[in-house]
Amino acid sequence: MSDITDRNGWRPDVLGTGYEQRTIDLGADPDGESEVVATLVRHRPDSAPTTTAVLYVHGYTDYFFHRHVAEHFAARGHHFYAIDLRKCGRSLREGQTPHYVTDLAHYDQELSEALRVVRAETGQDVLLVAHSTGGLIVPLWLDRLNAADGTAASGVVGVVLNSPWFDLQGPSYYRTVGTPLIETLGRFRSMFTLPGAEISTYGDSLHRSVAGEWDYNLDWKPRAGFPIRFGWLRAIRNGHARLHRGLDIGVPSLILRSRITKFTRKYGPNADVADVVLDVRQIQRWSGCLGDRTNIVPIDGARHDVFLSSAQPRERAFTELDNWLDWLATYRRALESPQAGA
Repeated sequence: MSDITDRNGWRPDVLGTGYEQRTIDLGADPDGESEVVATLVRHRPDSAPTTTAVLYVHGYTDYFFHRHVAEHFAARGHHFYAIDLRKCGRSLREGQTPHYVTDLAHYDQELSEALRVVRAETGQDVLLVAHSTGGLIVPLWLDRLNAADGTAASGVVGVVLNSPWFDLQGPSYYRTVGTPLIETLGRFRSMFTLPGAEISTYGDSLHRSVAGEWDYNLDWKPRAGFPIRFGWLRAIRNGHARLHRGLDIGVPSLILRSRITKFTRKYGPNADVADVVLDVRQIQRWSGCLGDRTNIVPIDGARHDVFLSSAQPRERAFTELDNWLDWLATYRRALESPQAGA
C-alpha cells in the first residue's frame, strides 16, 4: 500500500484500487490504553455518486472489508464510507486490547466526526448501516443525537441494521442472575475474560481458508473471535438495558436478520443457513424499542451477517435493502413536499 497522503489526509487503503482511508485522531483513551484513533474508509467508484451518502459501522471481532456492499451502494448512486472504530481493524494500535471499551458512549466521538466528514465532503444526507454490535452502538448514539440536536437536523435520514445485537443470547439465567455478575466483574475485574467464548463456528463458515468464500485479515477478524472481557460485556449489558427502556432514534429503520438461529460449537451445514451468533427471536422482540418507523425482514438461509450469506440469501437481502431504500426516498419526498407542512 502506498504511503501517499492527500491534503485532506486520505491515502490508499488495504482494499486496493478505488478505496482510500483517513485516520481520525481521538486523543487519550478513556480506558487508559494510550492514544486512540478511528479509521474512515471511502469507496471511489468510476462513476460519480449522485445521492445519499452511506456510513457503514462494523460489529465485534470485525472491520470493514465488504467490497461487494460498497459496490452495491455505489451502483445505486450512493457515496459510500465505512468506519473502523477505535481499537478495531485498521485502528488497532500496538499494546491495545482489541475492541475494548467500558462505555459504548465513547464511540459517539468518532461516529459524530465521521458523520461530519461525510457530510462536508459529499454535501449529502447520510444513511447509516450497522452490523451486530454496531447495530447496538449506532441506535444508542442516535438516541443521544436526537435528544440533543435532532437526528434529521444532523443529516441522518435512516438506518439499516444487519442482525443487531439487542440482548444477551443463551439461557435466560445469563440475563437474570448473570447480569449482576457481569456488572460486578465488569466494574472490579474489567480485564478478566469470559471463559469458553472463543468459538470458531461462524468464522469457519465465512473464511475461505476453511469453508467460506470470503477473504479478510485474520489478525483483525480471527476465526474464533477476540476474547470477551467483562468490562466490555458490562458496557454491552448497560447498552441493552438502555435499549430495552425505549429509544427514539428519530428516523426510519430497516432490520435484516436470518430467519433462524442454530447455536453450534463446531462448523457444519447449519452454520451456512442460520445465525450461529445471535438469537434472532431477541432481534424481533426488541426492534420495536428503536422508535420511529421500523421494518423487520427475516432472510431465509442467511448467516449472522446477512450480506456475507451464500449467494441466494445474499441477493434476497440486497433486494429487500433496495426495496426499502426506494420506499425511504419516496417517504422523504413526501415529508419535504409543501403539502406535508400544511
